[in-house]
Amino acid sequence: MSPTSKARSPKNAGGETTAERRPAPPRRKKPGVSPPDERLLAFYRQMVLIRRFEERSARAYTEAKIGGYCHLNLGEEATVVGLMAAMAPDDYVFTNYREHGYALARGIAPERIMAELYGRSDGVSKGWGGSMHMFDIATRFMGGYGIVGGQLPLATGAALAIDYRGGSEAVVCLMGDGTTNIGAFHEALNIAALWELPIVYVIVNNGLGMGTTVEQSSAEPELYKRAASYRMASARVDGNDPVAVNEASRVALSSARSGKPYLLETVSARLKGHSVVDPARYRSREEAEALKAADPVAAYAVRLHEQGLLTDELIARIDAEAMALVAAAVEFAEASPPPDVATLFDYTYATPVPNDSRRLPGQALFPAPPRPAAVEHAVVAT
Repeated sequence: MSPTSKARSPKNAGGETTAERRPAPPRRKKPGVSPPDERLLAFYRQMVLIRRFEERSARAYTEAKIGGYCHLNLGEEATVVGLMAAMAPDDYVFTNYREHGYALARGIAPERIMAELYGRSDGVSKGWGGSMHMFDIATRFMGGYGIVGGQLPLATGAALAIDYRGGSEAVVCLMGDGTTNIGAFHEALNIAALWELPIVYVIVNNGLGMGTTVEQSSAEPELYKRAASYRMASARVDGNDPVAVNEASRVALSSARSGKPYLLETVSARLKGHSVVDPARYRSREEAEALKAADPVAAYAVRLHEQGLLTDELIARIDAEAMALVAAAVEFAEASPPPDVATLFDYTYATPVPNDSRRLPGQALFPAPPRPAAVEHAVVAT
């Protein structure tokens, strides 16, 4: 297992860290735009793309072009972008069913993601995964999982494999706030801390486990503090600020690579319901208006505008570019053919498994035995 000589994290186990303090806005360097400023603009471009993609996905769902369940990252764009930008290309990410934005930020083409939502063969999972179950080994996007917390044991196992092989990669495991109340959360954190695994657990706390508030479901609503039970370093960060999320994620990943797993909580409210079909009537009108006023995409645009990095013209151009990319993704998805039914079981297992079932819905579990000839003659005579 991990050598005991691994460097210890400079953070206090279970305590708040400097990651919670928002960094001062970067200074503008003249003439021209400096590389740090380009990074800030890149964050904004990606946030806008995710926003327009998710809005178009919601529309396609109401048009019955997307089936099954569909959960959107509307309102969580800053968390998505800041976290994914901190990861190295060879790091692994496991997420839950609210995954479209993470797939985009990880570098999967919008066309392939939209085609997957449409259930088409050119989709990232060949049309068989849909909104909740994308998988792309090229970008080490290890899937979305529909079962709450289903990704935690798998992500922890991936971190164990990295440690066993002596690799330098890290694993990022995303979850919602409601996941912190299930057994797999505690079991995963316990084993990761005990075996010093290179993993960062990220709680995207949008304040609601479907329609139940965190305060009503968790005896400790400041969820990052739960790491103290396992002597694990942790932090809570403003999930509406991509820069703050990015800096906190870098601290967390550095800790994980040194053999000290980390729990990062980002506070990032979703703007809509739990899924596309959820009208979110559990929110008051005042709450809905407050969320709209705190829109992270709009707030970040104002921030960059005040720093002189964005102009009204540039905002319009970035939005138009994002809309064009999404429109092209929709056109690609609609032109893609549906998968052949014969390929339904092609990706059930990574390698052949003896006696795996390939029975289609409606087919008998066992073939019917042949009928005796005498019975057949009797039926004919009748």
